[in-house]
Amino acid sequence: MRRPRSMSPLSIGYLLMLLAFLCFAAMDTTAKWLVTAAVPALQVVWLRYLGHFICTVAVYVPRHGWQISRSNRPSLQVLRALFLLSATALNFTALQYLPLTTTIAIFFVAPLTVCLLSIPILGEKVGIKRLMAVFVGFLGVLIIVEPWSQRFDPYALLAICAMLCASGYFVMSRVIAGVDSNATVQFYVSGVATVLIAPVAFYVWQWPSNWQTWSLAALIGTLGMLGHSVLTRAHQLAEASVLAPTVYSQVVYIAIFSWLVFGETPNLQTIVGTVIIVASGLFIWFRERQLEAPG
Repeated sequence: MRRPRSMSPLSIGYLLMLLAFLCFAAMDTTAKWLVTAAVPALQVVWLRYLGHFICTVAVYVPRHGWQISRSNRPSLQVLRALFLLSATALNFTALQYLPLTTTIAIFFVAPLTVCLLSIPILGEKVGIKRLMAVFVGFLGVLIIVEPWSQRFDPYALLAICAMLCASGYFVMSRVIAGVDSNATVQFYVSGVATVLIAPVAFYVWQWPSNWQTWSLAALIGTLGMLGHSVLTRAHQLAEASVLAPTVYSQVVYIAIFSWLVFGETPNLQTIVGTVIIVASGLFIWFRERQLEAPG
């Protein structure tokens, strides 16, 4: 009998990325459920990072000890963690008022914003075609939020600010790539946020009222830790530029979760805007792949 062929590292990398974004979509869905169940958004943020921190300590300290807290660039790790904390806090607050499909569509502009930020911060050269793609992507956001319409929801500004903070996080990830181990990165991302947001979380604290809320509160941090760990492993198996388009799998995940959990379906503006944003992001990815290709 012929032995079945094993999967290639690239295929495993793709599957791991799809799993990572499934975790992130489930985490956002859990967060929305908690904040709409009267759990304060900043309490949910703290629970998300506390669970992540506990999982990080449980997984890495037995193997590596507390040396995982030693970074070669601690100030940059803290700054990166602050960007992610800000993005999470703004996003979870926005989820209290906006549909999941709207917040995730706005988040998809982050790769386009990173393209712009890479010019002054990373010294990268961005051609006119990619700049035009960024401009078209921002038009997609305008279609979704409709700032000229009476239906404009000012809470969309929270989602936009969350996207900008996430862009800062992604840029910082490029700046300090390879500086520390994954264990140290996870320690700083979760630990800094856990410590900083704790006083505010205790101030607004509301005890969960039923076992479902307790279960989801415990689950949200685990989803964050699992998603980030799986994503890191995927990038060890394949290049980031090859894996990048998998981020748009969240469109499918979020649409399904929104429908099953909240009975929400995206309106026409959200669908059209999302298609434009995704197309712009895929164009930039395609152009980067072309530029990276040898002669």
